[in-house]
Amino acid sequence: MISRDLALQLRDAGLVWHPDSGDRFQLDLPSDVEAEVEADTFTVSEMTIETRRYPTGTILAFNGTTEWALDSVALADAVWLPREDQLRDLLRATFRSLRRLPDAFEVAIEVTGESLAFEHPDAAEAYGMALLALIERTR
Repeated sequence: MISRDLALQLRDAGLVWHPDSGDRFQLDLPSDVEAEVEADTFTVSEMTIETRRYPTGTILAFNGTTEWALDSVALADAVWLPREDQLRDLLRATFRSLRRLPDAFEVAIEVTGESLAFEHPDAAEAYGMALLALIERTR
């Protein structure tokens, strides 16, 4: 799972999330809400947290089995934590390789003929860094 900081950078860069079962997220609520709630990681699931789409927007509905009382949150108040496979899929045709180095993973992509590589001890984080660079270069 990628870090919250990288997830926020991806969201701010324009990555759009269409919630699906199995997706993980954290809350990004106003500062008057306790920080410990923001640190919890939730998983979209038909049994506990489901996506509900309305003409006015998408919400994540909590179905009464969570530790604290919360009916729903707007999608804008959630921070998607994409999995490694989702990040790789989002890189699409720019993805060239994932390579194991002695102390890290290296993700290589190619954007408009330029080869770029991103290293991190966590493969998902390296994929996320590559996706962030791709988004920033294609804006």
